[in-house]
Amino acid sequence: MAKILAIDDELDMLILIKNILKKENHIVDIHQTTTDVDENSLGKYDLVLLDVMMPEVDGISYCKKIRNKVDCPILFLTAKTMESDIVEGLLSGGDDYITKPFGVNELLARINAHLRREQREKHSSLNLGNIRFDLSANEVFVNENKINLTKSEYQISELLAKRKGQVFSREQIYERIFGFDGVGDSSAISEHVKNIRAKFQRVGETPIATVWGIGYKWD
Repeated sequence: MAKILAIDDELDMLILIKNILKKENHIVDIHQTTTDVDENSLGKYDLVLLDVMMPEVDGISYCKKIRNKVDCPILFLTAKTMESDIVEGLLSGGDDYITKPFGVNELLARINAHLRREQREKHSSLNLGNIRFDLSANEVFVNENKINLTKSEYQISELLAKRKGQVFSREQIYERIFGFDGVGDSSAISEHVKNIRAKFQRVGETPIATVWGIGYKWD
C-alpha cells in the first residue's frame, strides 16, 4: 500500500486514476490544480502523478518547484509525444512519463515498478547530494567521510533526511525517536541538532535548517 498524490485538471481522469489505484489498496489524494496542494504535506507521499498541461501552473514548472521537497518518484501524465517535451519533463526532475490515453494495466505497471524500485533503494541507501545514508548499517557519509553520530543523532538525521523539506517541531521529533512514553524533555532535541550540525560542519555541510518558531528541516 502506498500513498499517492494525483494532480490533473480533468476531474474524470482523476476519478478514474483514484478508482484504479484504490483497487490495489493504495491511498490516493486528488487535486485539479497545484494551488490546492499543501506543499508542507508533500513529504508524506510515496509517488506523485502530475499532469503536464494544466492552467495556472503547468506540471513541468510545478515539478521544478517541488523537486527539492520530495524524494519520491514523480510521473508525468501527458498527451504530448514530442521528444523535446519528454526530455524537458525528465530534466525538470521527473522520473518517468505516461502518455495519454493509457490503459489500466500500463498505469499500474509503471506505478508499481517505481514503487518497487523506491522500496529497494530505501532499504539500502538514501542519497542527498554529497550526503549518503547507509540505512541498513545506520551510518551516514559525506562523500567518503563517515560522520560519527550517536544513535539518537543518527535517528534524528535520518528522520529529517527522509522527509527533506518537511518541518518537524522538537516535540514531533522527540515523539518519533523516543515514542510517546519517552522520558525526558523535548528541548534535548535542540542539543542533539546542535551536535549534529557541528559534526557535519567539520566536512563542509549544513543540512539541517532552523525554521524559527516551528522547528527543524533537512534543507
